[in-house]
Amino acid sequence: MNALISVSDKTGLLELAQALQGAGIKLLSTGGTAKLLADNQIAVTEVAEMTGFPEMLDGRVKTLHPRVHGGLLARRDVPAHMAALAEHHIDTIDVLVVNLYPFEATVAKAGCTLEDAIENIDIGGPAMVRSAAKNWKDVAVLTDPAQYAGVIAELQANGCVSQKTKFALSVVAFNRISQYDGSISDYLSAVPLGDAAPAGDITPALEHFPGQTNGRFVKVQDLRYGENSHQSAALYRDLYPAAGSLVTARQLQGKELSYNNIADADAAWECVKGFNTPACVIVKHANPCGVAVGADALEAYSKAFQTDPTSAFGGIIALNTPLDERGALQISKQFVEVLMAPSYTPEALAVFKTKVNVRILQIDLPQAGQGRNTMDMKRIGSGMLLQTADNHELALADLKVVTTKQPTAEELNDMLFAWKVAKYVKSNAIVFCKGGMTMGVGAGQMSRLDSARIASIKAGHANLSLAGTVVASDAFFPFRDGLDVVVDAGATCIIQPGGSMRDDEVIAAANERGVAMVFSGVRHFRH
Repeated sequence: MNALISVSDKTGLLELAQALQGAGIKLLSTGGTAKLLADNQIAVTEVAEMTGFPEMLDGRVKTLHPRVHGGLLARRDVPAHMAALAEHHIDTIDVLVVNLYPFEATVAKAGCTLEDAIENIDIGGPAMVRSAAKNWKDVAVLTDPAQYAGVIAELQANGCVSQKTKFALSVVAFNRISQYDGSISDYLSAVPLGDAAPAGDITPALEHFPGQTNGRFVKVQDLRYGENSHQSAALYRDLYPAAGSLVTARQLQGKELSYNNIADADAAWECVKGFNTPACVIVKHANPCGVAVGADALEAYSKAFQTDPTSAFGGIIALNTPLDERGALQISKQFVEVLMAPSYTPEALAVFKTKVNVRILQIDLPQAGQGRNTMDMKRIGSGMLLQTADNHELALADLKVVTTKQPTAEELNDMLFAWKVAKYVKSNAIVFCKGGMTMGVGAGQMSRLDSARIASIKAGHANLSLAGTVVASDAFFPFRDGLDVVVDAGATCIIQPGGSMRDDEVIAAANERGVAMVFSGVRHFRH
């Protein structure tokens, strides 16, 4: 039996090679891999010696040879195949160990030139992997050092690799080739084409939207059902998930997450991790129904819960700060579906031990500026909408005061807070805030007037006064009537994007009503 080893990542290679030799398998290898094995006193035959043909074209051609692919593709149970090998003096290759040129890592580096990218496109590796994976009944194909330990254990226990393992390795191998080719397609499709071919020695300014996009997602788990019980569903994650994203969560207790749990949990987590001070977000049916900042988890949660205790029932709670026993005791008084935080004290976890159905997730907070999607996608009939993610962050310096009345420093802080919340509320969105907490949220209405009225009604149901609040509107007021509704409810300061044909009319109304208004210059539609 023979094993061909050709790897760019040498992790765990020596241990694997020794295990293969211990199972009576002869080793073939190429270039640097062969040298490493020989330097460690592991007997190896170079592929060039086996094929009778030297490596050429700076290594571009070394394993593209019938002696290699014949040894990989020949079916051992087909006499004609074995006769052909014998006629041409070709040995079988029974184990293939290949990991590919690091194309993904190369193009991820700042300053990567087109030439660097092209030279890191592997040709011989994928060709061998496909051959071996196709002939999985006879060839074990390893494409990741993480697979070595399992194969070594089987070799030491049984002297061979099982058919079940070979098939599983084959599936992973084809997945890896798909991922690799997809990344090459994504990159090259994003290289802008002018009147001439792009120069290889330049770093191309890649297009946001390539000519072809190739999604690469890995299944995490099957779900009990989708949005409704007659729909089936599963959770997938990006091939390379961002740190601090929901799919990296560790579930510490509770039932399996449902489709709706995951969707709502993502909305809550994406919102709460945008705050730099201790914050709590409570989400119900994809909309924040309570958001607040505080000195700690207890204060932030208590303020967020006050916004809409009715909607908070059975909601999703996200904290961007550690949860201690005091906060846990308060949260445990309500019915909660999912609880998320970067960490929990042992005493906090003990509080929920008797509430076995509560799903408790621990998610590491990403570093500032990291952990957010760069692209958003939405499936439509036989197609997809792709856009850059709404990661715009508003600063005080971005605000333009357009009224005679100037907002106070406290109102400016509350406006930034309200604006951050409005970004995560379904359009049309109206958010009343004061003192670092939401006071009323109106979401997802066809009319901005209705959203404003609903926000006011919800504040009344929660026994919260809207006097002296600030209001964020995710898009401009097309007429003065929307402004009148929020001012009648008690708002004294409004933040909105501006940009309406009737901005002057709305500004005049604000001056007439004696309230301050600022323009953000950017809207936050969320559909």
